[in-house]
Amino acid sequence: MFFRRQPEEVRAKERYLYIDTHRDRYTVKEMCSVLKLSESGYYRSIRNKGKQKKSELLLVEIEKIRKEHPDNDNYGAPRILIALEQRGIKTSYSTVFRVMKAAGILQKKRHHSQGITKADEDAQMSENLIQRNFSASQPNEKWLTDITEIKCLNGKLYLAAVLDCWNGEIVGYAMADNMRKELCIEAFKAACRRTGARGMILHSDRGSQFTSAGFRETLKEYEATQSMSSTGRCYDNARMESFFATLKKEKLYKIKSEQYRRSHIESVIFRYIEVYYNRQRIYTANAGGWPPMVLRKRLFRSVA
Repeated sequence: MFFRRQPEEVRAKERYLYIDTHRDRYTVKEMCSVLKLSESGYYRSIRNKGKQKKSELLLVEIEKIRKEHPDNDNYGAPRILIALEQRGIKTSYSTVFRVMKAAGILQKKRHHSQGITKADEDAQMSENLIQRNFSASQPNEKWLTDITEIKCLNGKLYLAAVLDCWNGEIVGYAMADNMRKELCIEAFKAACRRTGARGMILHSDRGSQFTSAGFRETLKEYEATQSMSSTGRCYDNARMESFFATLKKEKLYKIKSEQYRRSHIESVIFRYIEVYYNRQRIYTANAGGWPPMVLRKRLFRSVA
């Protein structure tokens, strides 16, 4: 009988199994010589056996962050990096980006919302006091406001909101099935009631709601100074529009708001702003990435 000669790698594996079974009869040096391995490589493989890779451990921490709240799955690499640092985990942006990309959990860019307010050419205009400087040295120094439109099953829903430039907090908002001036007035009054603030700069676009006599009378009541964007310059109120884009990208587009009635979308927006955006969502523009209301509480605590 003739037997086919086995390949060299098969014979080497069989020799390795024999050596592994009778390890006391062979030295590590002899075993590595048979397998054509270095001794340092052998000992390194023994040390790392059963250990998870650093990238795998990092992915576990990333998934913990994403599962803390349903809307955290919108986090990209920058916010995940901040969340890791807040938990005492030191790493780099490139590492986080690479791990998230390999796991297929990086967010894709989506379309941005368009402005809907119409300028009143005959109304007296206020000066642009902000000049695209959206930073503030203290709370209630500069506020931004605007309106956005949301499609619902039984018609359109309009949301007017007021944002504090100091920490990015939505300090007031109002919702209705129309975009008349009363909607903007109620959002501003809600912000004033919530914060107890007066004498702030309130910046908006030149929509007819904001140039109306009723809106300006309300500003006088709270000693607020009006600031308005220049005509045709969407970036003059970019930070406020950025909030609306975030709300739609992270929540409304995902649930397909046009499939739900206005009352349901109102409750969704309420929970997003009050429970998540103001209190839990990492805000990259804030020191330490703290959510708006967390930063406000930290300020009050340090002052106290």
